[in-house]
Amino acid sequence: MRIAYLGAAAWILCSTIAHAGGVERSNQFLGPLFEPGHYLELRYGHVSPSITGTDLPLGPYPGGERTGDVAASYNSFGFAYKHQFDEFWSAAIIMDQPFGADLAYPTSGSLNLGGTGVVINNTDLTGIIRFAVPESGFGVHAGLRSARTDGHVSLSGASFGPVNGYRVDVDRDTAYGWLAGVSWERPDIAARVSLTYNAVIEHDFDISESGPLVDPDGPGPAPALPLLDGRSSLTVKTPKSWNLEFQTGIDPETLIFGGVRWVDWSGFRVDPERLVEVTGSGLVDLDDTTTFTIGVGRKFTDTWSGAASFTYEKSGNELVSPLAPVNGQKGISVAATYTQDRIKITTGVSYIKLGDALPETGTPDTARAEIEGSHAWGVGVRVGYSF
Repeated sequence: MRIAYLGAAAWILCSTIAHAGGVERSNQFLGPLFEPGHYLELRYGHVSPSITGTDLPLGPYPGGERTGDVAASYNSFGFAYKHQFDEFWSAAIIMDQPFGADLAYPTSGSLNLGGTGVVINNTDLTGIIRFAVPESGFGVHAGLRSARTDGHVSLSGASFGPVNGYRVDVDRDTAYGWLAGVSWERPDIAARVSLTYNAVIEHDFDISESGPLVDPDGPGPAPALPLLDGRSSLTVKTPKSWNLEFQTGIDPETLIFGGVRWVDWSGFRVDPERLVEVTGSGLVDLDDTTTFTIGVGRKFTDTWSGAASFTYEKSGNELVSPLAPVNGQKGISVAATYTQDRIKITTGVSYIKLGDALPETGTPDTARAEIEGSHAWGVGVRVGYSF
């Protein structure tokens, strides 16, 4: 079936805004590994999110101020090269940017959270080897992943009380992890099922913290001290995850595809030393997520085909970190592919409705704003060359 890999092309596009308001931007998709023969791919995506809300009351402050749009647009880039050594052995190199954030509450908006923000820069490079078991349809794959990451976080606004004005700068670090999986294929009906485990990657960052003076005994005789200032190290584990992906032809011109992705976000902790000493808590506390995707691809002519997909992620606890102020998602993506000889060009557009949420601070957790009506648009281009 010539439509065998159409679904994968559309999936790459819809995954570029997997969590536009959080810290995950793609689903670590391994589609290029399953392309036939030698294969080269380049990808580009642009995402424009809109995340807005309204302050909730805080003490004598009645609330009601608009937060402004807290999420910035961003671009994503990627490439892949797959080499087929023989009938059974193949390998691939994939560069992507699965994690990232660029979020800031305008100082001209929210009194509770204005000035709070986060920037995370991340680039992953993955090398994978695959062995197709002879005469069985089954295969196994495994690889190593390097992740280069840096960023900074600022906490600002009246809701942060004595740590209003805190900032942590995270120096760039490169760390390594692994992945492994199994697959089954039946080429005559374009069927494939694959399951991949992505292991934890543990970063040991050098960080610099700064913030306002802290009075350790309140209004007592001891003076306020720079307890939030200093250099230290920070261990952060990017979350482990499972990807289940499938596709199958239902007639010579039509393909269905989909997948399930589970991410262990509860194991993702960012606990800078001095912030924890002063407040007793770290920067993020996220719920695990399970994301479902289902789609259909259709070949229209020898050169043109199209695909559409739907993505769903259930909402969790409505109290969320101000640094990831969304809760669940529903999205749709459409894509068109033009094929000429050995070149395939796919373009697509995605729309995601991001779930409403209540950014919180304090102990116990207290809602400081109400985020409603958030969404994101994304466009992407993918160019593939087989040889």
